[in-house]
Amino acid sequence: MRFNSNLLSTISPAKILLLSSAFVLAACGGGSDSSNVGYVKFYNSSKNAPDIILTIDQDLESDDDDDSDNFEVTFNGVAYTEALSAFEIDTGSYFYEMGWQDEDSSDRDDLELVAEGQVNVTTDTIELVVLTDDITAAQVQTYSIEMLDDEEDEDEDLFNLRVLNLHPDSAGVDFYMSESDETFNEAKLVGQYNYKQLSDNQKFDQDEYIFYITRAGTQEVLFTSDDIDYAFPAQYVMIVRENTGSGNSPYAMDRMSNSSITEYLDTDSEAQFRAYNAIREHELIPNYTGTLDIYINGVDDEAEISALEIGTYSETKVQDKGDYSLDLLIPGTTERLLSNHLLGLAENTNKTVFFYLNEEDVDLDGDGNVDENNDGIVDEIEITIKSLVVSNSTRESIYDHQITMIDLVDSDDFNFVKFYFVRNNETIETALYNRSAVYTQPESIYLQNNTYQVFAIAEVDSSEIILSNFQLTLDEDSHELFLIVEADIDSPTGYRIEMIKQTEGE
Repeated sequence: MRFNSNLLSTISPAKILLLSSAFVLAACGGGSDSSNVGYVKFYNSSKNAPDIILTIDQDLESDDDDDSDNFEVTFNGVAYTEALSAFEIDTGSYFYEMGWQDEDSSDRDDLELVAEGQVNVTTDTIELVVLTDDITAAQVQTYSIEMLDDEEDEDEDLFNLRVLNLHPDSAGVDFYMSESDETFNEAKLVGQYNYKQLSDNQKFDQDEYIFYITRAGTQEVLFTSDDIDYAFPAQYVMIVRENTGSGNSPYAMDRMSNSSITEYLDTDSEAQFRAYNAIREHELIPNYTGTLDIYINGVDDEAEISALEIGTYSETKVQDKGDYSLDLLIPGTTERLLSNHLLGLAENTNKTVFFYLNEEDVDLDGDGNVDENNDGIVDEIEITIKSLVVSNSTRESIYDHQITMIDLVDSDDFNFVKFYFVRNNETIETALYNRSAVYTQPESIYLQNNTYQVFAIAEVDSSEIILSNFQLTLDEDSHELFLIVEADIDSPTGYRIEMIKQTEGE
């Protein structure tokens, strides 16, 4: 479940008391006792948008610094499929602006606007403002939803349900529901809905339900939810939208209440994964020459992934959701590099499994000294082949991109690698964007489209050593990326950075 704090970056002094009560009322889901307040709620349904920042302003001509009576509030950015909590506000007409942060500043005046308009807030009504379609030609839809506080719901154990279709399929959808111990054969049609259509409210008994989606007028089930519990007399909007994950269902669903939003994926959706070979050659595994075979759920006649070379990705494998074991063998032999490592694949997920070598000094007698004869050479070392499973980003934002750094070097000389993403007017010392990647602990950053000089730096004793330096250009066609730190004896520094797309998109 995703809760939203609705933190604010700007607000008029005159409205501070209003905010203190807004979240209490929104979280409870009940109507207000006041006759002159309503609610505003924002949902981002533009799948290639970055985080969208919403501003509500009572008077565009007013300078908020000089006019304490003007109401103006700017919320934190809202990612695709996220929503703000219902925000209490005095009734009346307000201007709204939606923008994204294309520069360092998140101040309203520095945002890149994508939409603007007006919203009319009425008593005990939620004005649901939704950003839809491609971010380069974004549209805004506004829906008025009565804020219900019905004693009958509590007395008779009922809840309220609306359906909002935000999947851009011109045929529309049929939306069904059944009790949790039933199948689609027993399901009842809730309604048929066109793109951007919000249904009327319907009341149902509090219970656990399964939801099904078909294309309008057909009986082929293309989405089936898990059991969803409705245990409170609250009101919900079930949002049908595009599935941007790895499963074969075209649909995903969000359950939106006044204060939270929960994602539901097709329970039968498949998952995908790829493997990356970062196992370097080593004298302790003399038969390993840089390639490996990968077996899933036990070694049998044929490897699921064959002859994967060092420094390369495998092709993407499609698997049913579930838990799998992985075994690595040296091709043409029965020699195992790794056995029975877990790969858990939930529905609709996309993952990468990194295989790497860990080398450790052996303390033979347990006295803390690994060089007993004091000849400057470690008496004995042992190696272990390990796996690291990382979830791939399937974001489609065209204005910023997720970069995930993975340090696969276990060095005695440094504890982490620090990445600096240096723009044209910066130096390493002044670079705004930087992250530290600790051994086998993925670290992510979101970078706006630009050209960066990337420096991977390690601190050895008192010195900072540049392990690698390269140029990274991000634009609207760029992908989410991995930056993988690996040992490389052929590199002048002994290390290299491998830059690879997180998914197999073109």
